[in-house]
Amino acid sequence: MAKVNLDALIEREDFEVEENTNPGKKKETISIEDIKADSFFFSNIRKPDFQRETNEWDSERICELIKSFIEGDLIPAIILWRSTGGYLFVIDGSHRLSALSAWVNNDYGDGEISKQFYDGVIPDEQLKIAGETRKLINKKVGLYEDFRRALTHPDKVPPEIVKSAKSLAALAIQLQWVEGDASKAENSFFKINQQAAPIDKTELKLLESRKKPNSIAARAIIRSGKGHKYWSRFSKEIQDQIQEIAKEINEILFEPKLQTPIKTLDLPVGGKLSSAQTLQLILDFVNIVNKIDFNNKDFNNKEVNDDLTGKTTIKFLNKVRKVAYRLNSNHKSSLGLHPILYFYSQNGQHRTVSFLAGVDFVMKLDERKKLKDFIYVREKFEDFLQNYDYLITQIYYEKHRDVQKSYKHISNFFEQVVIDLKGGKTLNDTIDKIISSDEFKYLNIRNKEKSITSSTKEFNTNKKSEIFIKDALLSVPRCKICKGLIHRNSISIDHIQRKEDGGLAISDNGQITHPYCNTGYKN
Repeated sequence: MAKVNLDALIEREDFEVEENTNPGKKKETISIEDIKADSFFFSNIRKPDFQRETNEWDSERICELIKSFIEGDLIPAIILWRSTGGYLFVIDGSHRLSALSAWVNNDYGDGEISKQFYDGVIPDEQLKIAGETRKLINKKVGLYEDFRRALTHPDKVPPEIVKSAKSLAALAIQLQWVEGDASKAENSFFKINQQAAPIDKTELKLLESRKKPNSIAARAIIRSGKGHKYWSRFSKEIQDQIQEIAKEINEILFEPKLQTPIKTLDLPVGGKLSSAQTLQLILDFVNIVNKIDFNNKDFNNKEVNDDLTGKTTIKFLNKVRKVAYRLNSNHKSSLGLHPILYFYSQNGQHRTVSFLAGVDFVMKLDERKKLKDFIYVREKFEDFLQNYDYLITQIYYEKHRDVQKSYKHISNFFEQVVIDLKGGKTLNDTIDKIISSDEFKYLNIRNKEKSITSSTKEFNTNKKSEIFIKDALLSVPRCKICKGLIHRNSISIDHIQRKEDGGLAISDNGQITHPYCNTGYKN
């Protein structure tokens, strides 16, 4: 079931913020009144700035938590830490508090708090999930406003809500407190959150390196510069630049939106933005482009330091944008790699390993000044992608079984295909030569796998996508210069007879091309 985004309901803050305040005695419990957005308690509740996004619960789980609270069932204590500035940081229980806050404030990722958090720009899928969650909770629990109305106008709400509303005043959630400084609170957070519900390893990397430019860049890209601003400590000018570049990269990667089963070849380069693999894909993209290995700080003799000004983050983002332009965009440098060939399987599944291999491949073409060689053999190279797709699968699934270990080998394969085709070999001879090399001798040339006999008469989503893709590929427009497939996000209109040679802007003198084929290769 789809996860509900409640990230906006509790603000984030830096542990290190300090103000003078009277410590006083701490609360032992909180009631439903404390969860209102404008209450003294909730106004001071914060998530640590390294807290993962509050988007791990589906609508059923949120509904059950709210229902359990109303029915007086035991809810695990919320663990808090009070900073010297008076903020109450949630060490454990952010989802529980956010679920109750969502009900009280009628905001399941689409209400007023969320709209303000995302600057009024909420993704369609998030809106859809929020609406479905509200409908479920209204059916199984009831509107919070109806519980309030039951106290003054009991005749206007169902009897079961009137009964439950009367008991709400006596219900409370237990609080526990972490004592000590910010370091003790942070250690407690990671210790607690790696037990019952371990933090995803990518999230953990990002949390622990939250002040490093690659982490900030990845966070900015995935949210298109919206949501919590991990870059808020930088100057206003730097913040604006980060948000602007991140938004552009996000659009290049994830527009148009992916819908399944696939019924169009207008697919996004990066796959589905909300998928579980998206954050890892973006982080890997940032790291590959900037030559960083999270598991080896000495990779390429570079150690990533915290970014204190935001300037390094902007450098990282600019490098990522440059490669994104090259992959598929309307920028003059764009190769316009068609996603369905380069980044998806034949049944329409986005492949992270193919995306990262494509990134590495394009970077090598640039670095070795081999772009024109690629353009020269592009039509045959794309024939290879269509007819030998299963070799990519073998490199990943049958040999390395790990994205990080596979993508460079796939990139190397691509590079060798270009070299041999440019050298005059046929596609078959090229493949035969490559699979006889030490690096790829395990590959097995065979016919494409036939469809597996199924006991059902219904086509599943993947099979529907595969059938559509197979037919749709026959009619994809091609670049009139390189003969490669044209994607809607990367189209240039070229003069057949150049303007410099007297060519006119008439339809008979125009042709569709990739931007780079028009402005870089042809000229």
